[in-house]
Amino acid sequence: MAKIHIKKGDTVQVISGDDKGKSGVVLKVDTEKSRAIVDGLNLVSRHKKPTAGDPQSGGIIKKEAGIHISNLLLVNPSTGKGERTGRKENATGKLQRYFKSNNELVK
Repeated sequence: MAKIHIKKGDTVQVISGDDKGKSGVVLKVDTEKSRAIVDGLNLVSRHKKPTAGDPQSGGIIKKEAGIHISNLLLVNPSTGKGERTGRKENATGKLQRYFKSNNELVK
């Protein structure tokens, strides 16, 4: 399992792929597959068959698919751009994420 540098609720920027340059909020992180689902990015079409109980439920549905975490950068709120992050211990001994560009802690 890889070290995960993003968490649910973080704003991230895509650095590679079809959605390169776009940003969004992380909805879910799958640590087993090292993938994250980002709101409104990497949309795929799913064909859903109507059921007997709900005949109106069929059709083509757009849905977010996972993006590998190596293709995501955490967005620094002070600059508004995606930047590299690291980890360091705080005074209590817990690991705290920080931006490598200006040593500012991630909130």
